[in-house]
Amino acid sequence: MIAERLANRVSALEAERVPFVQATVVRAGRPASVRAGATALVFGDGTIDGFIGGHCAEPSVRLHALRALETGDALLLRIEPGDGDQPAAGDGTVTVHNPCLSGGTLEIFLEPHMPPARMHVVGETPIAQALAELGRGLGYDVVAHTDAAFEPTSDDAAVVVASHGRDEERALATALDLGVSYVGLVASRKRGDAVVAELEVSDDDKARVHTPAGLDIGARTPEEIALSILAEIVSTRRPQLAPPAPVSHEDHHHCHE
Repeated sequence: MIAERLANRVSALEAERVPFVQATVVRAGRPASVRAGATALVFGDGTIDGFIGGHCAEPSVRLHALRALETGDALLLRIEPGDGDQPAAGDGTVTVHNPCLSGGTLEIFLEPHMPPARMHVVGETPIAQALAELGRGLGYDVVAHTDAAFEPTSDDAAVVVASHGRDEERALATALDLGVSYVGLVASRKRGDAVVAELEVSDDDKARVHTPAGLDIGARTPEEIALSILAEIVSTRRPQLAPPAPVSHEDHHHCHE
């Protein structure tokens, strides 16, 4: 069955971290070439796997599915027969008119499936373990590493090195070279500055390293420190918000010298 095949493909795509939009017909006015419940998958290159109304509906579905991939927001697409300009979107609904559509009105729910933000945690320290556990609880795809032998991508949300001095330079350089947006080092300010100074990267890249990693919330325990780091990661991923002040006190909660 088509539905079963698409369901299996959805599972495979999510495992492979491939973004897509699931388009589901929620209303099909008579006469129509498709029934409510029909579904299809729309990919970033515009290809459509499945049937959701034929060649008349597909251009509108493709266009708005790609927009949903850009914004990450679901929407209800209403396709009506006839001519006319496309009304502006509002309240999560977009209405378009299609002179090619000979049947009744179609309403199609477009739901983007985005892979969860991925965070790499390097180290086997209590802070690294707490960070991995709390990160998973917040919905991050956490990949834990015992050493610097890993390959992040520029799309990853963060690389946090919490390894008590083991392979720190190599892990940090790898993350910086690949353009990971947040690169953090768990260390005291003095030792962190010394580690960053030894990195064989540009001064601009050195300035991108967050050390001591985390916001100044008075954290002391591994769990509290993990919370402060995740708060800083969230703040860097929300550029429209003014980030809280970074750690500014003497780093009594990051003493790993």
